[in-house]
Amino acid sequence: MQTRPDPAELQRARQARLVAIVLAGTMVVWMGAQWLGGQLGLEARYVFLFDLLAIAGFVWALVVTYQIWRGRQG
Repeated sequence: MQTRPDPAELQRARQARLVAIVLAGTMVVWMGAQWLGGQLGLEARYVFLFDLLAIAGFVWALVVTYQIWRGRQG
């Protein structure tokens, strides 16, 4: 007999999957923006904007990862 997975555990798994996608996507987009900025000779302020957006994505992922971890504690 197979038991049904806990809905809270399924939700945490979805959140973890989303965090992984955001982390990987942020890294790829950030690296592509850095390369493209160098190829196009963009000003440093535009390249810095890409850096800030990447940091925002990483901070979001960190916050959600912390929430997942806290959810498993209780």
